[in-house]
Amino acid sequence: MASAPPKLQRIVELFAGAPKDLRVEALLEYSRKVPALPPRLEGQQASMEQVEECQTPFFLDTEVDDERRVTAWFDCPPEAPTTRGFAGILAEGLNGATVEEVLAVPNDFYTQMGLAEAISSLRLRGMGAILGRLKRQVRERAGACR
Repeated sequence: MASAPPKLQRIVELFAGAPKDLRVEALLEYSRKVPALPPRLEGQQASMEQVEECQTPFFLDTEVDDERRVTAWFDCPPEAPTTRGFAGILAEGLNGATVEEVLAVPNDFYTQMGLAEAISSLRLRGMGAILGRLKRQVRERAGACR
């Protein structure tokens, strides 16, 4: 996957090379790595975008700084560990990447990780929707920064 930021590429390779049962474990490990919301977003789900395709309440917000670096914030309950794990992967793999790097991420990069073998197609659709919303927000915020 040549178009992914280096941090995300390493995560994809780690998952792709792992046995199926370890992929699920690694996904659960990433669920514990979702960064805490900044004070301006704590308890402010109404100011974040809800991803309706997710089975669980999932909210996201992105920032693009003056250097066109992206930071994504996620609000997802601990009771949804696979979805929360995907948020942890996105946070670790994309935060600090440039707008161009984020927008170049293949929309189905998670299939290269072997997640389709480990989790349901319904959850995979939710993951695709999360990435789609994140990229749309990045495009909008990058346009506002020009």
